[in-house]
Amino acid sequence: MKTKKIVVLIAILISLIAGILLIKASIIEDAKDYYTYTKAICNENNFCQDHIVVCENKKAISINPITGASIQHSDTWQDPRENKSEIICE
Repeated sequence: MKTKKIVVLIAILISLIAGILLIKASIIEDAKDYYTYTKAICNENNFCQDHIVVCENKKAISINPITGASIQHSDTWQDPRENKSEIICE
């Protein structure tokens, strides 16, 4: 009788651990599709401001300027970045 109880308890414990691992794997997989990054966006007058870009499922769902994180470049300044002000959610 004691052996049967121990076997049942071990089976329940293994089931709980497996369930927790499956839930954790699902959360990690979902997190890959949701992330944020900062991006300097510049206009035609060479005024650049940092923005927080929120991406989900490879689409920008939110782009918000960061207060105080801006610079006015001279008229002759050229943006050296390849994708310049392009919002990229890959």
